[in-house]
Amino acid sequence: MRIVNMGEWPLGQEDERRHDPGGEPLWNESWYYDFVSEDGRTGGYVRLGLYPGWDRAWYWACLVTAGGDRVAVIDHEAALPGPDLAVSGPGYTASHRTADPFERAEIRLSSAELTLDLEFRTAAGVYGYAITPRYEIPCEVTGTIGGVPFHGHGERDHSWGVRDWWSISWLWSSARLDDGTYLHGMRANLGMELPWPAFVASKGSLAHVEGFSAATAFDGDRPARTVLDFPGCATTVRPIAFAPVTLTSPEGVVAEFRRALCAYETEDGRTGHGWTEWHQPPGWREHTWGPRVQGGRGG
Repeated sequence: MRIVNMGEWPLGQEDERRHDPGGEPLWNESWYYDFVSEDGRTGGYVRLGLYPGWDRAWYWACLVTAGGDRVAVIDHEAALPGPDLAVSGPGYTASHRTADPFERAEIRLSSAELTLDLEFRTAAGVYGYAITPRYEIPCEVTGTIGGVPFHGHGERDHSWGVRDWWSISWLWSSARLDDGTYLHGMRANLGMELPWPAFVASKGSLAHVEGFSAATAFDGDRPARTVLDFPGCATTVRPIAFAPVTLTSPEGVVAEFRRALCAYETEDGRTGHGWTEWHQPPGWREHTWGPRVQGGRGG
């Protein structure tokens, strides 16, 4: 398995496991699992976040359809799991297992609202960030949703370190195009430009992309359209169905984590589907995701 490591944290198979927590209250470790059906009409994501400084875990599982259906299991008071990363709460049980490091992962959820049994197989290498200990893995996703067979694509990631949900806004986006190309780009609003994490992967080959940027048009507070500028591959992103989560800090500060199943179209006519998030803490309008683009009312 090829690992593209942009940072100062050489990745090894042991990084698929839990890490020793830092002492900061906002230190967290998280695992995301995003998935979209082949036709782009159904998508979902699971996130497990561990907060040892708060003695709790966050568990999110969301499923949306292009027709407007949405179901979610959201628990911000789960007990910290053991090494098996199994969590449970009122009305649900969930598990997360890396069956083969960097190659294959499995997630399961059983609840009245939603059941998942999905396998994520690595499709095109592993991408390690430069600005934080984190890696992304584009995947083929198979299994069942509500007992119905599922086949699609997505991305899983794993990160650990301090994450302040209530002071930093960011954009994160991941997709697969109809020709089999995977795209990923992220930028945070830190008040400075950095070499933002971005890659393009196709035919099993994954490569870092220099010079990634993004620009967003808003309709009120909702993102209406984003242009992801991968040099030589500008891509327009349009939300299909939102699956947001509201986050309240221990001090009562509220942030809106806006996430959506999206349609993607490149300037050369390729199309695809994936997930994009536009995180909105208090004051997010003061620091947006690159220059505004035409097509939205708000700003």
